[in-house]
Amino acid sequence: MLPLVIAQYPQILGLPVKAKMSTQQYFFSLKLKVDPEGFARVVEKMPQVVSLKQNVIMKPVEFLLGRAFKVEDVARMVVRCPQILCSRVELMKNAYYFYKTEMGRPMKELVEYPEYFTYGLESRIKPRYQKLQGKGIRSSLNWFLNCSDQRFEERLEGNFIDADSEGPVFEMGGKLDMPGGGGGGEVVSDEDDDDDESDDDEVLYRRTLTL
Repeated sequence: MLPLVIAQYPQILGLPVKAKMSTQQYFFSLKLKVDPEGFARVVEKMPQVVSLKQNVIMKPVEFLLGRAFKVEDVARMVVRCPQILCSRVELMKNAYYFYKTEMGRPMKELVEYPEYFTYGLESRIKPRYQKLQGKGIRSSLNWFLNCSDQRFEERLEGNFIDADSEGPVFEMGGKLDMPGGGGGGEVVSDEDDDDDESDDDEVLYRRTLTL
């Protein structure tokens, strides 16, 4: 776990890790109902969480709770995809509105696949969903979002829907701006971004699918 954490967030070596971890773990337990094991998984997936301000963390959490997600479901979503804690609420609102009004899917699918909120609505979610509709295909969120453009097109051309892979291979990649970093636009890029205006300590990285 430690090498992966350092690789994702080398700045952690200069932080009072023990104190920050203790404070954040208590906060996650108290406010998000995430147990110690779940918090360890959060840190492994996104070690930058030890430095996130608690008011920043609560904004997307409060948004989800305000949409009638249960506390325990929000905890599951955070443990599975802690990157949603860095998502801008305005973008989450737009993605959620499209999900409910256009896609008409049950909320439990978002609990099972909270990564939905880390994809760009205009750049990935909407155009891919429209292509599915045109083909008359019904699939899981993971099936049509968690793949490269090439793989998605290959799936569309098939006469069947292959099952979701049990354990896709991930590698580091894809820029995710810290809230308040002044990045604007999408929170998570779907393609490589050459813009280096953000400071190193204001950039998180999500794991992107490699196929």
